[in-house]
Formats: sequence, structure tokens, C-alpha cells
Amino acid sequence: MDTQPAPFVPPAPKPRTTPPSTLEMMRIVYRNPLELWGEHTYNEPWISANGVGGHLIVANDPGLIKHVLIDNAKNYKMATVRQMILRPILRDGLLTAEGEVWKRSRKAMAPVFTPRHIFGFAEPMLRRTMQFVTRYESGGMSDIAHDMTLLTYDILAETLFSDEISGEPGSFEKQIDRLFETMGRVDPLDLLRAPEWLPRLTRIRGRKTMAYFRKIVTDTVKMREERLKRDPDTAPQDFLTLLLRAEGPDGLTRAEVEDNIITFIGAGHETTARALGWTLYLLAEAPWERERIEREIDAVLAREPDPTKWLDAMPFTRAAFEEALRLYPPAPSINREPIETETWNDLVLPKRAAVLVMPWVVHRHRKLWDRPDAFMPERFHPGNREKIDRFQYLPFGAGPRICIGASFAMQEAIIALAIMLSRFRFDVTAETKPWPVQKLTTQPQGGLPMQVTRRV
Repeated sequence: MDTQPAPFVPPAPKPRTTPPSTLEMMRIVYRNPLELWGEHTYNEPWISANGVGGHLIVANDPGLIKHVLIDNAKNYKMATVRQMILRPILRDGLLTAEGEVWKRSRKAMAPVFTPRHIFGFAEPMLRRTMQFVTRYESGGMSDIAHDMTLLTYDILAETLFSDEISGEPGSFEKQIDRLFETMGRVDPLDLLRAPEWLPRLTRIRGRKTMAYFRKIVTDTVKMREERLKRDPDTAPQDFLTLLLRAEGPDGLTRAEVEDNIITFIGAGHETTARALGWTLYLLAEAPWERERIEREIDAVLAREPDPTKWLDAMPFTRAAFEEALRLYPPAPSINREPIETETWNDLVLPKRAAVLVMPWVVHRHRKLWDRPDAFMPERFHPGNREKIDRFQYLPFGAGPRICIGASFAMQEAIIALAIMLSRFRFDVTAETKPWPVQKLTTQPQGGLPMQVTRRV
């Protein structure tokens, strides 16, 4: 007899059954955009409607998503509202740059994210995780959301910047939270497409935090430049050095170099941190899944010391992480805008419409997934993973602008999970009541307080 419990259904906003008023909609978008979407959004191939800031299209059909992100990507630019939110933070970093500036940056960074380079990062990823988890030796309560931010920052600092980032990690972690709380939120004026010169009160509060990050970048660049001049033969050949060497008349400007540094320091670790935190939470709520993964990790670690091979050797661990990415996609919304009006099948996509490809909605769509709200890692087990349409699962986006660090993040996550779960158990308590909130990434409101104990 099959005694496995019913799948765990994690917390998420219930789809709305009535449309919000204009004022209510603006409040929801500011507070938590994930709470905005109605039942029909999770059932229809697309939604096309006139909204507050103009025409809105929600694209759920995998064919339509492929059309927007790949087949006719040249007709789509980054959405105006998205750029209003992100450009004040990242300026011409890889996430916000367009056209020739984006092409220059992507070309400059591509060598760092080749498989050979990423495999080279495995040992430092392993070493940093092993150092990090010593904090759990005495057990007790810990906010795992906070911890994962620190861990992924540690890994990013060593792998991409050879531990030469100016500033203190503890201070950095507090400031990144404040940055997303202020600069990284949708302001009601953004929805109305108000002119950029009109001040956004939310972002005014974030200026001091933004100045903090810009100073870190300036100091970091200065330190590395001095080292390259002083001792070029021993200076690290890492992401930072590569960016600086790409500077010049045919490459990146100094401003673009700094914008890409702040993109990777500010956002490069945040997405993986959120996904790791949600994975540990989901496994704690589904201990039968956790036990299977613990057995897999124990067996692999006993026979395979090379961390570059763990991703392929741990299909159950990877499946749990991928299912966490489905339920709580770190980047819950991909926003585009047609440059010219066009038609796809019977759908008209007007010029300047807001076209939303939302992993949050697509990953929970009733017509694309069986029991979409449940935590079921078996969807991603070998044999099942291959049946998932490429454009119904978009944790790293798709098309020319797919996340350049996707392979880096997957390797980092499996190494981190393998070390943490081989040594410790992370359990929920009465205080563990996370609520998913969209602030650039899908964050657990209230954190993830969990009980950590040594595995025996």
C-alpha cells in the first residue's frame, strides 16, 4: 500500500475572484504584485485588456512566450515600467542595458560563464559552503533566508571577485534588503507611466542605500586597478579583471564596467539565495522528500569527491531545487513592450503595450501543470523533466537575454544543498510562516526562521 502523504501545498496568494478597483490595484502592486492576479489569469492562454497605464497582455501560452522572447524578439524591448524601477539601480548593467550596450556587456562577460570556468568555481563554492555551515554546529534557531543571502554573497565574492570587494558582508546584507525595499518596488507613478522627472517617494528613501553600493563599486574597482598596476602577474584573472580589461574604445565604458559590477554584486547572488531558502523550507514541510534526498547525497558524497560531478549525480536533489524554482521563481516577472504592433494567431499585440511573461503565473497555470500549487519534485525526475515544454518553465528566462549565470547558479545550489543537507536538518517551527512577496525577487516576508540540528 502506498503510504506517502499527500503533496505539501506551500503558501501562495489565492487567485482573485473579483477585479480590484484602480486604487486597490495600485496598493496591491506596491505592496505585493503576486496578489493581483485573478483566477482567469491562471486558466487562459493569454489575457488582453486595457489597464491603468495602457494596454496589458499577460502571455501564458508557451508558443506565445516563445514568439515574444525568441522568434520575434527583435520587435520587443524592455518594458518601460520595468526600466523605471531597475535603471535607477543598475543603469547600464546587463539586466537593464539594451541594444549595442547590452551586446558589448554580454560579449565581455561570456568567457567567465563558459563550462570550463564554471567547473573551476566548484572548489571555491565547496570550500565556502563548508566554512559557512560551521555556524550550525551548535544547533538552534536561525533565519535561513538571511543565512542564504550571506552564503551566496560569500561564494560570489570569492568566485567572481577573488574576495576583493570593498565593504563588510554583514553591512552589505542589511543594505541589500533596504535597496529592494525602496528602490526595487513598483511606484504608483510607474504604473501611470508618469514622466521620469516626477519624484518617486519610494526611491527618494533609497538614495542613501544606492550611494552606499556605488561607493563599494568605486572602491572595489580602485583596489583592483592598483593591484593590476602594482603586480599584474599575480592579480586574479576573475570577473572583475575581465571587465576592467574589456574597458576601452571598442569595449565597455568605465560607467558600464561599474554598472555591471553593481548588477552582479547587488542581484547576482540574491536570486540563488532566495531559491536555496525556499528549497530548504519546502523540504522541511515534505520530510519524505527530504529523506530521499539525504540518501542520495550521502551515497554520492561517499563515492564522488569531485563537486563538478554532483549536479548530474544528484537528480533528486536537483529536482527539488527545480521544483522550488517553479513554485517560487526568483524573478517572478519578465516584462516586454512591442516596438511595432503585430499579431500572433488571433492576438493583437499593440505597440507600447505591456507584455508580461510571468514565471509566477506560468509555473502555476492550471492548463500547463498537474496540481500546480503542490510541491512535487517528481515532475523534474529523469523521464519526467524531458516532457516539460521549454517555455512553460522559465526560472532563468529564455531567448537572447536568458540569465548568463544560470549554469553557475545551478552548480552553486547543488553544492550548497549537498553540504548543508549531508550534515544538518532544517525544520519548521511555529514561527515559520513565510509569505511570498515580489520585490524584484520572490522573497519570504518575515524571513525563514528554522530549527537547525546536526544529523546523526
